[in-house]
Amino acid sequence: MEYRIEHDSMGEVKVPADKYWAAQTERSHENFPIGVGIETMPREITHAFGILKKAAAIANHAVKPEKMTDAKLAAISKACDEVISGELNEHFPLVVWQTGSGTQSNMNANEVIANRGNEIAGEKLLHPNDDINMSQSSNDTFPTAMHIAAVLAVEDKVIPAIDTLTETFKRLEAENEGIVKSGRTHLQDATPIKFSQEISGWRASLEKDRKMLLNAVEELKELALGGTAVGTGLNAPTGFAEMAAQAISELTGKNFVTAPNKFHSLTSKDEIVFAHGALKALAADMMKIANDVRWLASGPRDGLGEIFIPENEPGSSIMPGKVNPTQCEQVTMVAVQVIGNDVAVGMAASQGNFELNVFMPVCAYNFLQSARLLAESIMAFNNNCAVGIKANKEKMHHNLHNSLMLVTALNPYIGYENAAKTAKKAFKDNISLKEACVELGFLTAERFDEVFHPEEMV
Repeated sequence: MEYRIEHDSMGEVKVPADKYWAAQTERSHENFPIGVGIETMPREITHAFGILKKAAAIANHAVKPEKMTDAKLAAISKACDEVISGELNEHFPLVVWQTGSGTQSNMNANEVIANRGNEIAGEKLLHPNDDINMSQSSNDTFPTAMHIAAVLAVEDKVIPAIDTLTETFKRLEAENEGIVKSGRTHLQDATPIKFSQEISGWRASLEKDRKMLLNAVEELKELALGGTAVGTGLNAPTGFAEMAAQAISELTGKNFVTAPNKFHSLTSKDEIVFAHGALKALAADMMKIANDVRWLASGPRDGLGEIFIPENEPGSSIMPGKVNPTQCEQVTMVAVQVIGNDVAVGMAASQGNFELNVFMPVCAYNFLQSARLLAESIMAFNNNCAVGIKANKEKMHHNLHNSLMLVTALNPYIGYENAAKTAKKAFKDNISLKEACVELGFLTAERFDEVFHPEEMV
């Protein structure tokens, strides 16, 4: 491999000749060989750095035109566009497990943009610290990148996935409106419910989760940029923070604003914790929905068997013909991961000491993994399972009319205690509720038929 010599405040460093990064990135690359190639800083963060560095250059051009010249702005903007598009991803090699402030990732962005910008300009025009990092500090850029990435992940990936599955459930509600089945509580038979009502519970859960996520994400639209090292805004000129937030809003189409208190935004990650809590709520609801679906589809002969779900792949290497609810299983595994991530996010956020939180990379990594996994999991579940759910009407009818909890309909006519005796006798003697009720002398067969209508109990 060919190398070139780069230098920083600590001296010279050999850097691969075909890479845009420079000395500080290379030092981090060498000093943190932890999870290399597996736990790389999320590409959502790289993307966000491209946005914020371009926005910072635009703001600096407005407040410091003598330093951020037209030529510099043009070169930086073009290089940032390439970062935003993902063209330069190979030049961002650093792992999550680095300095807790994300300093090396900030410098990675500064170095790549400077070197690529110089290549675009055809001259040594840009310096990573003096130009790309102008009016900034790693301490305010990394939390800004976190918030940008989190907002984009939730609004552009998770919310559309929720909407897609919600529409599928709305369709299934309409298609199954007239079907009555046995309800279940405590995994035991309960009073009847319409299948459409059961589905409506799934749909309403998603709608609640959507609302909570959108409420939470509003807090993430406050940006730390402009606080620089400790929140005082040292070296950031008046108006920079507001102009940078406006530029970020224009670049993303989201309504970002500068945080009113930078001392808070550098050291506290409470907005991330709050938003991840909404992701955890979504994960919990998806766990419940997936479990309901696989229970209802259990069988095909020895389970509940009340619905059919798509058969996507063979389910066993030894049992021929076996098909498993694999989409439900991926959803439940993703839910477990997200719930675990919530612990990491909360612990990381609790470690803000004095003027800075130094657990930000792991906080960002877990948040973005949760958002990415949920969005992709929900879409896979929708496309490969939910859209193909069909009621097994015959089995639902059989289970409904075989349920002892239909006896609840008799409470107004024979009382709770006599109804309980009826149910217990029917179960013990393996006879119908009607037979038990008549044998016990609580109602005549004719009167039983007059008052007992399971389909009207919903």
